[in-house]
Amino acid sequence: MSLAGHALITNIQEMQNVAAFKAQHWEGSFADYLDIVQKNPKVLRSAYQRLYDMVMSYGYETYTEFREQLLHYKFFDDPIGNGEDAVFGMDRHLMDLVQVFQSAARAYGTERRVLLLHGPVGSAKSTIVRLLKKGLEHYSVTDDGALYTIVWETADGQMVCPMHEEPLHLIPQNARAQIMARFNAESDSDYHMSIEGDLCPACRHVYRMLMEQHDGEWAKVLEHIKVRRLILSEQDRIGIGTFQPKDEKNQDSTELTGDINYRKIAEYGSDSDPRAFNFDGELNIANRGIVEFIELLKLDVAFLYDLLTASQEHKIKPKKFAQTDIDEVIIGHTNEPEYRKLLANEYMEALRDRTVKIDVPYNTRYSNEVKIYERDFNSRSVLGKHIAPHTLDVAAMWAVLTRLEEPKHASLTLLQKLKLYDGRSLPGHTEDTVRELRANSGQEGMQGISPRYIQDKLSNALVSHGAVGCLNPFVVMRELESGLKHHSLITNERDRERFAALLNVVREEYDEIVKNEVQRAITADESAIRRLAGNYVDNVKAYTQREKVKNPFTGRDEEPDERLMRSIEEKIEIPESRKDDFRREIMNYIGALAIEGKTFAWNSNERLRKALELKLFEDQKDSIKLTSLVSSVIDAETQEKIDVVKTRLIKNYGYCDICATDVLNYVASIFARGDVRSSN
Repeated sequence: MSLAGHALITNIQEMQNVAAFKAQHWEGSFADYLDIVQKNPKVLRSAYQRLYDMVMSYGYETYTEFREQLLHYKFFDDPIGNGEDAVFGMDRHLMDLVQVFQSAARAYGTERRVLLLHGPVGSAKSTIVRLLKKGLEHYSVTDDGALYTIVWETADGQMVCPMHEEPLHLIPQNARAQIMARFNAESDSDYHMSIEGDLCPACRHVYRMLMEQHDGEWAKVLEHIKVRRLILSEQDRIGIGTFQPKDEKNQDSTELTGDINYRKIAEYGSDSDPRAFNFDGELNIANRGIVEFIELLKLDVAFLYDLLTASQEHKIKPKKFAQTDIDEVIIGHTNEPEYRKLLANEYMEALRDRTVKIDVPYNTRYSNEVKIYERDFNSRSVLGKHIAPHTLDVAAMWAVLTRLEEPKHASLTLLQKLKLYDGRSLPGHTEDTVRELRANSGQEGMQGISPRYIQDKLSNALVSHGAVGCLNPFVVMRELESGLKHHSLITNERDRERFAALLNVVREEYDEIVKNEVQRAITADESAIRRLAGNYVDNVKAYTQREKVKNPFTGRDEEPDERLMRSIEEKIEIPESRKDDFRREIMNYIGALAIEGKTFAWNSNERLRKALELKLFEDQKDSIKLTSLVSSVIDAETQEKIDVVKTRLIKNYGYCDICATDVLNYVASIFARGDVRSSN
């Protein structure tokens, strides 16, 4: 072996935690295990209790949104995978899910239900389940999440319980109450622990033979018992199962509950001998943990009977054996068409009755949608290509718009509704407006464009335009629109036309965004805009309080400068008839900030900020001559000023040289047409 290879092996070995490995592979006697239980009865928790505690171990934050208190569970940020599977914008629905976990952990009834995540394709249903499975794996490695199982040592060799069951199942029924009363009396756990269930058929067979061998002396049977630390693992099929339906004609319920091992029948003489049976169905191996059913409602009816018994009775029926106890979380997911079929099928009434449905819709909050795409398309993952500002924003904006229902307020546009949902303030609309909009739009997020479509088109744009060193919104919007012609989930022309029309709404909003950015880059002298804001507020204060303003140069008291105030207000289309309302609104806003202990700044109020920037831009734009970019001749002085603006775009707004040039040319063409006004 070379020195370099030896050094690498040594380096990798130093990274391994041998002490942790030994702790995770602890093995001891049954008496040793009883000592562990006495010190820490939490090792006896049920699958739901362990799952709930796992989620809560990462903590949560409380916040208020539209006068509603919400919880954000940090576990769903995927701290284990550094955010790779983080779920954004689902706090309301994840609260419902965790509430079910809590209820089940307290044994209030939901532990006897099938959990069904329901939502459109690509709404993070699989991601949520993947997080839960990954979380349980990791939790079982920690001291707080430790659990244990049985290993038999007989003349035939060593046998690990195929269903990884709880070692206290070895305690006879007549002794359980007394033993558990003692453990619970000494416990500070939030749960009342109990021993639920009996030995699986394989363990029961060995137990019965050993009891006969030792003439019923239970203590001697325990000499054949080792207790081993159990580490849950989906890859090793220990405590975490996943079932995916195949062709309906080929479905076989033994995939859930195990099957006969025909090669061992000759050895043991009977197909009802548990040693000739493989207890390796998904419900078997998921005992003590969680089992995921992908597209749950596509299951054959024969499977559903097993599922109903597993959820309601916590038992399964392997072929040729008595009902066998299980302790696991059963969670599935399905999309809207399959769920509608369930509702329409009267033969599925038993399943509906035993199902807790958790809605998992698409994001309807724009800023959360942006986070989904930023996770996959960023400077770390996209190498050698710059992503221009607002590229992901326009894609996210369009995706959310397709999911929203048209507002019933005649004065409210769909784009304004998107902004209200995102927490932005609009004149004449309050938090109560948002609550009312949501109450009247119960199916929002259950239809529209999925994040997968956006991700696919972003990927196409990166590859299709590989010669360009910068991915910009223009390219992405073209890609989004062209893909509508071949979108497999758009089944009628009306939806296709609506989605295309919404792209035009996004283009118009993008125009306003980049115009404002270029305007701010031109008017980047903050001291000048602060002076303008201070002058405006002084005059508005005097006007609303019917006072005069002291002229800083002459020292005389003068009437408020109506021309100054109107020149600013007109920039955001405040009509003459509404000027008093707007001025009182500004003074009330300043007063509200003061009550909260905050200081008013020129950019505190969104509408006033736009008005001030447009006013300053109007005063300065002639000196820049930005519209000269659309001509082929630019003098040196103008080019120097334009380069200053470009530098500001690069430094302050995240543009590169390529996309800054593109944006300046684009905005210059808008200004050349005379369209320089910004929307409210």
